[in-house]
Amino acid sequence: MKLKMPLHTKIIIGLIAGLIFGLASIFLGIPSYITIEFIKPAGVVFVNALKMIAVPLIIASLIVGVANLGDISKLSRMGGKTIMLYMVTTVIATTIGLFIVNIIKPGHVITPETREEILGIYSLEALETTGQAEILKRQGPLDPLVRMVPENFFGAATDNSNMLQVVFFSLIFGIAILKVPKNKSSAVIAFFDGANEVILTIIHFIMALAPIGVFALIAALIVELAGDNPSKAWEILSALLVYALTVIIGLLIMIMVIYPSIFKIFTKVKYKRFFKGVREAQLLAFSTSSSSATLPVTMECVEKNLRVSEEVTSFVLPLGATINMDGTSLYQSVAAVFIAQAMGIHLTLGSQIMIVLTATLASIGSAGVPGAGMVMLVIVLEAIGIPAAGLALIIAPDRILDMCRTIVNVTGDATVAMTIASTEGEDVGEHPVTKTG
Repeated sequence: MKLKMPLHTKIIIGLIAGLIFGLASIFLGIPSYITIEFIKPAGVVFVNALKMIAVPLIIASLIVGVANLGDISKLSRMGGKTIMLYMVTTVIATTIGLFIVNIIKPGHVITPETREEILGIYSLEALETTGQAEILKRQGPLDPLVRMVPENFFGAATDNSNMLQVVFFSLIFGIAILKVPKNKSSAVIAFFDGANEVILTIIHFIMALAPIGVFALIAALIVELAGDNPSKAWEILSALLVYALTVIIGLLIMIMVIYPSIFKIFTKVKYKRFFKGVREAQLLAFSTSSSSATLPVTMECVEKNLRVSEEVTSFVLPLGATINMDGTSLYQSVAAVFIAQAMGIHLTLGSQIMIVLTATLASIGSAGVPGAGMVMLVIVLEAIGIPAAGLALIIAPDRILDMCRTIVNVTGDATVAMTIASTEGEDVGEHPVTKTG
C-alpha cells in the first residue's frame, strides 16, 4: 500500500527547496529578475487565493456558529472570555519583550558608524512607513470602535484589512437569526451551512498548491533580501543579528513557556498534540507573514485536528486574526527599546510602561497583513519620544522577523480557541490528530 505524504511534510520540503534555490541563484549569479518575475508569481497567486477565501469563510462559519449556539447569553460569556484572554496574552508578550531587551541590550552592539550607515541606506523606507503611520495618528482614541461598524458591508468585504468589520456584521447577522422564528431562519442557516462546506472544499483545492506557493515565496524572499549587493546585505544583517536573536528568543518564550502554561492551567490537552495539530497553519504563517491569509487553514487545523467546535473557532479565530497580535506586540517592545539603545536615548520605567500600553492598544488596530506591525511601531516610538527615523535601523531584518512573529500570532489565536473550548466543556484534542495531505 502506497503511503500518502502528509501536507505539512510537503510544505517543509517546499520551504527547504525554496531556500536552497534562492541561495543557489545568488551564489551562481542567476539574474534576480528570473526569480522575481517567473517564480514569485506562483507564491503571490497562492497567497491571494488564501486571502480570497478568508472573508467568505468568516461570514459563513461565523453566522452558522452563532446561529447554532441558540443562546445569546452563551455568546456573551464566550466573547468576554475571549477578549480578556487576548488582552492578557498581549500584555504578557509585550512585557516579556521589554524584559529580554533590557537584559541583552542589543542596541549597545551597534557602533555609531554602522548606525549612520544603516540610517542612510533605509531612510526612504522609514519615511514611507512614517507617512502611513501619520494617517493613523490623525484618528481619535475611539476610532477603532467607529471603524468596526461598516458603512457599506460589501465595501468592507472587499478589503482584508477590514476583517473586524466583517466579523461585526457576521455576528449581528447570526444574532438576528436567533431572534427570527425557526420556520423563517432554518432556510437561511441551511444556505450558509452549505456555503461553509463548499468553502472548506475550496480550501482543500488551494492547499494542494501550498508546497509550490511556499517554494516560490521563500525563493523570492532570499533573492530580494540579497538585492544587488549580497555582501553588503549580509554585512548589515550580521550587525543586526543580536537584535534579531533578541526578538526570536522572546517569541520562543511565548511558544515554549507561556502557551504551554496556559494549556496546563485550562486544558487537559498535551501541548505536543496541540503543536502537531496546528503545524500546517504555523508553516503557512511563516511563509506568508499574514494572519489573515493563514486564517482559513488555522480554522481547519483547530476544527479537524484538535476537535474544537465550529461555534468556537468561527468566533474566536477571526477575532484573533484581527485583534490578537502577541508576536507583533513583543517585537514592537523589543524594537522600540533597541532603537533607543542604539541612538543613546535613556528610557525611564514610565516610558517602558507606556510601551506596554501603546503596543497592546496598537495591536488591536494592526491588520493581519505583512508589514503592518512596522507601521504601528511608529506610533509606539512617538509615544515615548523616540524619533521615527530610527525605524531605519530595523528595516533590514524585518521581513524575516515578520515571518517569525506571525507564527506566534497564529499560535496564540489557536491557544485561546482551545482554552475557550475547554472552559465551555468541550472534549478538545481527545481524538488522534488527523493527517491531511
